[in-house]
Amino acid sequence: MSRHIYPDWSTSALITIDTQNDFTLPGAPAEVSGTFEILPNMKLLLDLYRVSNLPIVHVVRLYKEDGSNAELCRREAIEQGAQIVAPASPGSELVAEIRPLERVRLDPDLLLRGELQQIGAKEWIMYKPRWGAFHGTQCEQFLRDRGVTSLLFSGCNYPHCPRTSIYEASSRDFRIVLAGDAVSGLYDQGVKELKNIGVEVIKTTDIMGCFPKLKFLV
Repeated sequence: MSRHIYPDWSTSALITIDTQNDFTLPGAPAEVSGTFEILPNMKLLLDLYRVSNLPIVHVVRLYKEDGSNAELCRREAIEQGAQIVAPASPGSELVAEIRPLERVRLDPDLLLRGELQQIGAKEWIMYKPRWGAFHGTQCEQFLRDRGVTSLLFSGCNYPHCPRTSIYEASSRDFRIVLAGDAVSGLYDQGVKELKNIGVEVIKTTDIMGCFPKLKFLV
């Protein structure tokens, strides 16, 4: 791997994408196949970053009931009454397996104002108004202010929000790793395309091995 793209784990942050009840739980209204199954690997990575005192940002979607902040392709469904990650609804919450504490709940008013909600010593929730985590958000400056140079991505539905967020991060010169077994919807051509832009796709256990003092978490 080129020295220009090799991640610096000591200045890395873990990004989770849209791992909310409505997208994750079996039978949920907008369930994304495979997301529930990757939760154990996501939890391993989250435990690793929490113990390592490294930043974690949970990126989420919230669709207002009038559809006014939904993507154009989803707006009509929301306008017609589809209840998907509605602010303050149980379906909008992070799945229990990835929360630092069970009692953690989203603050929709704060998030929809574009502010980050702190839920741990170095753990935050951030709302994104579109597919990518960097579009219309303070994500880049927030990470820069904390000295972050490298990003580890995990979460829900690679072809949509994770993919867009990764390409946005690449265009901002972050060094990027995708946890291939901690993201749903990953496909072979997508892996090839990521390698072409310098993104490493590796397994959770291999990522754990980059933190040798913390192998007991595996």
